[in-house]
Amino acid sequence: MRRFRWTTADIAVAAALGIAAGIIFWGFNFAYASISPILGGLLPGFASILHAVWYFSGTLAVLILRKPGAAVFVNLVGCAAEMLLGNSFSFGFIFLSAALQGLFAELPFAVTRYRVFNLPISVISGVCTALEYGVYLMLFRYQGVAFLSPRGIVHMVSEVVGGALIAGVGSWYLYRAIAKTGVLDRFASGRAVRAAVRAEGQR
Repeated sequence: MRRFRWTTADIAVAAALGIAAGIIFWGFNFAYASISPILGGLLPGFASILHAVWYFSGTLAVLILRKPGAAVFVNLVGCAAEMLLGNSFSFGFIFLSAALQGLFAELPFAVTRYRVFNLPISVISGVCTALEYGVYLMLFRYQGVAFLSPRGIVHMVSEVVGGALIAGVGSWYLYRAIAKTGVLDRFASGRAVRAAVRAEGQR
């Protein structure tokens, strides 16, 4: 149980990660407003493939911190930072969505009791979050779209693909890139990557 306890360093890194993610969320709001009509024009529902930019932080947080609650904590801090910068979405929608995304991002890691941290688990985490967010949008934002309609199907498929690639694969390689700089050497996640790099260099 000791490895599950949060330290001051864990909280500091989680807060910094959340703030950085919030800035990304805020900036992406403007990019998405310009890009989504183009993708939607090509195929209704296809713009959902980009939604993972708003929830990649959950998977990334668990990969780095390896503690229960990391995804929820970072997501909520990120949303708070985004709201402070300015956001067109309602306060309740953003925070409820962030908490749910964090819970679903942690599911695969929780199943392994936070002992397995690799690319497949990262992808599954991204897919779990995508499924949750896709259904959440269908229930609360796209009420006029049926799940089995062409747009509903394209939306869910695009959501899952985006979750796997951006939140899953993207978070995995972003985590490894951060760890290789040495800034995570105080954490098990950082030491694991540095050890793997040294082992590859000795081959």
